[in-house]
Amino acid sequence: MRGASTLWIMLLTLASTVTTLLLACATPFTALAALAATQMRLRDGVALTLAAWVASQAVGFCVLDYPRDAGTIGWAAALAVAAVAATVVAHRLDRPGRGTAVRLALAYLVAAIVFKAVILAASFALGGVDVALSTAINARQLVRNGAILAGLYALYRGLRVLGVPPAPLPAPAC
Repeated sequence: MRGASTLWIMLLTLASTVTTLLLACATPFTALAALAATQMRLRDGVALTLAAWVASQAVGFCVLDYPRDAGTIGWAAALAVAAVAATVVAHRLDRPGRGTAVRLALAYLVAAIVFKAVILAASFALGGVDVALSTAINARQLVRNGAILAGLYALYRGLRVLGVPPAPLPAPAC
């Protein structure tokens, strides 16, 4: 089963990296968090989140030529914390007894709220509170990441239909 987890982490990190390249610095952390919360064990979801973060930073610093300064490094760290927090909280609040669409929607909403709360907190130290609170930016990100979640889930289901084994889920609680 460890092989299936690793395969999904690699596949979803690759899909996330393609998204980052296409959208120039828009890694869909909340979409990944929701998918991980509903389709993976917690440790695998966190590994996916961190792998996507590393790939995102590699794209940013090596391809998109991010500035190499303290502010950029601070924001990189804040994104890692926000992405992991979103994944952990969404996973902890997921309830497998619900339908998949409801679980994904709730996990996505939770992940988005947690991610944005961490980003807002970081913006007080790093600057950009006005951007973190921008209704227009937040609405655009919510819609874009929701669409990416739908695409990632379609990819996940499509690959499952083709025979890729699922990522292992945690054992049900007694």
